Amino acid sequence: APPVPARAAPGRPAAERTAAPADPVGGPQLASRGIVVDEAPGVPELPKIKAASYLIADGATGDVLAAKDAHGHHLPASTIKVLTAAALVPRLDADRLVRPSQAACDVEGTKVGLTPKMKYKVSDLFYSMLMMSANDSAVALAEANGGVPKTLADMNAYARKLNALDTVAGSTNGLDKDLGLNVRTQHTSAYDLVLILREGMKNADFREYISQIDHDFPAPPTKKQREQGKKGGYPIHTHNRLLPGERHEYPGMLGGKNGYTIAAKQTYVAAAQRNGRTVYISLMGAEVQPSELATQLLDWGFAAQGKARPVGRLAEPVGAEKEAADQSGNLLPDAPLASDDSSRTWVVVAGGAAGAVLAAGTLVLVLRRRRRDDPFS
Repeated sequence: APPVPARAAPGRPAAERTAAPADPVGGPQLASRGIVVDEAPGVPELPKIKAASYLIADGATGDVLAAKDAHGHHLPASTIKVLTAAALVPRLDADRLVRPSQAACDVEGTKVGLTPKMKYKVSDLFYSMLMMSANDSAVALAEANGGVPKTLADMNAYARKLNALDTVAGSTNGLDKDLGLNVRTQHTSAYDLVLILREGMKNADFREYISQIDHDFPAPPTKKQREQGKKGGYPIHTHNRLLPGERHEYPGMLGGKNGYTIAAKQTYVAAAQRNGRTVYISLMGAEVQPSELATQLLDWGFAAQGKARPVGRLAEPVGAEKEAADQSGNLLPDAPLASDDSSRTWVVVAGGAAGAVLAAGTLVLVLRRRRRDDPFS
């Protein structure tokens, strides 16, 4: 989709926006729809990434080191859940109990298997939404925040506060065609995804949720469990293949979020840290599973830090005082989490009209054993 001005009437559908100002958020070079990078001697060659757009940024300084179509509008798929979490984690008590509606439990696509027969802790809903991209948990969290319409308004207001002016959330979980949404009514950009993740990572609870590898998710006990006096539940596992111990483990990976729908293709946003330096990357509209592409972007970012002249800047939140150049990285943990299982991988529960409510036993089987390449929203 053609890029829409980053400063033009934020929060309105793209079709209603007006002409572009001279410079987009982050600087004039980021107005380009092509690749922008410093090609001075000593700067490593940028990898050839087959994606509609991407961005690489220094987390400490806020410098954009390279980008392709940084402000182009694209469907977010499940990367919109980073915005859902960033907006709601500070608003909702992690220990609050929430009973999901039947509508939340029946949502399409990947689900953790909620039931209206029990209440769930808000923290468990955040774990499942960010770890395994549970669409039902995203809707349940919106209900806990006062409903989906209010939550979408909060998400879009939060995006505007961050200067993420390419972003319009039309859903809390990233589903698009299933909800009648298209790139005019729900979109974000590679630039905005990094802004949103960077802000979310300032919150310790957010960092915990998005970096978790395994989590025991509650469920009603089976008859056998009741007879044995045991609680119900089953394990869930991360979709982020770049976390420690995962199939495509990336040294220093702090956390990230993948997404996929047929319309959006592959999307991804992540942060990694090495030797006290943090790099953020995002990519949208990729044809292949994003682990290898993300690895190449991160490798280049670490190699280019201190060598490549910036092509733009990450905007600060509206009204926030600009922090010192080395403070952003200090908000992040200085070491990744560990995992003792290198055999796991991302999982998929088919999205769209084919989505179905899964029994807990089936869900465990899918989470633990089924291997497919495309993590659906």
